[in-house]
Amino acid sequence: MLKEAIFHDNTIRFVHAKSRECLNFRIRVGRQDMKRCQLIYFSRTNPDEKKRVDMVWKYRDRWFDYYEAEVCFKKVARYQKYYFCLKDRRGKVEYLGVNGFTATEPEDGVFEFLYANEGDIYEIPGWAKGQVFYQIFPERFANGRKENDPEGCVPWGSTPTRENYMGGDIAGIHQHLDYLKELGVGCIYFNPIFQGDFNHKYATTDYYKIDPMFGTEEEFRELVAACHERKIKVILDGVFNHTGIHFEPFQDILKHQEASRYKEWFYITEYPVSISHHNYECVGAYKWMPKLNTSNLEVAEYILKVMEYWIREYHIDGWRLDVADEVDKRVWQRARACLKAKYPDCLLLGETWGYGLNMMQGDQMDSVMNYVFRDFTRDFFAYEAIDARELDHRINQMLSSYFGEAKHGLYNLLDSHDTERFLTMSKGDKRRLKLAAAFQFLFPGAPAIYYGDEIGMTGENDPDCRKAMKWEQEEQDRELYGWYRWMAALRMKEKCIREGNYVTNLCGEKEGVFGFIRFDVKDCIYVVFNRSEEENRSYIPVREMGGYQELVTGQEVVSEEILKGEHFYNGDVMVYEGKIGICLEPYAVKIIKKINGGR
Repeated sequence: MLKEAIFHDNTIRFVHAKSRECLNFRIRVGRQDMKRCQLIYFSRTNPDEKKRVDMVWKYRDRWFDYYEAEVCFKKVARYQKYYFCLKDRRGKVEYLGVNGFTATEPEDGVFEFLYANEGDIYEIPGWAKGQVFYQIFPERFANGRKENDPEGCVPWGSTPTRENYMGGDIAGIHQHLDYLKELGVGCIYFNPIFQGDFNHKYATTDYYKIDPMFGTEEEFRELVAACHERKIKVILDGVFNHTGIHFEPFQDILKHQEASRYKEWFYITEYPVSISHHNYECVGAYKWMPKLNTSNLEVAEYILKVMEYWIREYHIDGWRLDVADEVDKRVWQRARACLKAKYPDCLLLGETWGYGLNMMQGDQMDSVMNYVFRDFTRDFFAYEAIDARELDHRINQMLSSYFGEAKHGLYNLLDSHDTERFLTMSKGDKRRLKLAAAFQFLFPGAPAIYYGDEIGMTGENDPDCRKAMKWEQEEQDRELYGWYRWMAALRMKEKCIREGNYVTNLCGEKEGVFGFIRFDVKDCIYVVFNRSEEENRSYIPVREMGGYQELVTGQEVVSEEILKGEHFYNGDVMVYEGKIGICLEPYAVKIIKKINGGR
């Protein structure tokens, strides 16, 4: 038994309340080390009535397996003591409690879950689970009204710079809502639209006004209503970590210096204050964006009022929160407590470039921008820098880093306004983008399209990734658009893709061949990728015998029996009844479903 690999503690990653009556327990053990993991639990007030439940294998990365068990009670879950019985593949049995391992069942020193309070329950808005997001950079999406173009506006489609303007606005977005609806978009995430400096508007000067170059507050109100008519949600970019230098409180500091009533709103490092990163903390060394002191209660209250104002007055559906992991967490804790009490379905989506568990414990964010997903998808499909086994490791390491429903809300992106476009990372090879998009739409979480990816737009890092959207159909890759549209429709049709379980079932035999299963109690879909110039023939294991259909081509196939001694990936913890022989063309994906249902 690999004792050094075994771990559990009573933190939210390893035990959490799914509801006030249901608890989910998790334990980490060595990869392929355990034959059985059992949870033994009992009430503090009734220690003689112990109950046992076999735990279910969930994830496997390079080093570890993760097992889980869900336990529901007739009343509120409280004062539940528990420990684990572990039997390894050599038959050795050990018990795990707070104080470590024992050869016999522990009399004391066991774990305890104390009380399931309402605030302990991690929930994401139901509409956000598995949703299809679409990110719009407003200045570059569409120019619908010339009269609000900024002075010196360059022609649409000019080479983007950090300084130039092309005239994108709210009216232009409104004119193309039917395009987004046809694509299958369920939620639009807008980069900043508040009055601010620069074309990106991340240097906010007035949080209560729409920037005039984008339009008016009334135009935005009409846009939100039009989105809702089409059953499309709207979230705005909340830039509360920093402001622009023309933000009124910062201007007051420049005018009154140490006498300013706003001097505690920012991190002033020396007086007199001028426009210099030496005088105040800012984003990096970017003097045009002074950092707000979000630990200041007055600042926190201001942020909360802004967030509620746009939900209350314009009926937006939530916020994407810029550099959320650099803001004092107490701001998000207050925001969640106050906003969710009034608007329980509002979405709080935080930006982070790493793992976001510290913000997703039920007291701050509903979800985070999943750049970890972007990184391993890029490395496998675009750069071809990792093989299938490394991809499998990174996937399961990421999934096991979250808990409960969190994985179904993760904002899974391929690129954004802050990165190279995926097609550029793929050196223009649209086959790789199609595979990555299929992977993105078939994976747990919420797939996010950066405007223009669906028609084949390219771009190096900022500012080149912020090109003007191409609206002339002769400049669009309509076949690629059709692929995105088909994937979005498939995702909306199949609940097991939106909310089901994940397990890898094909990995390692050939470097670029990778397969996984998405399944729930009703349906099961098998996905296989060939990220290679070579044609590959493979067998994929299936959970039951019968007839199957490949959904991309409509081709039907019947499963075969597994031969004696034949082994498949994760076959020690998954029950496979049969196998399907498939031919994978270069850079192809197969999506297979059992005909007439099946588990």
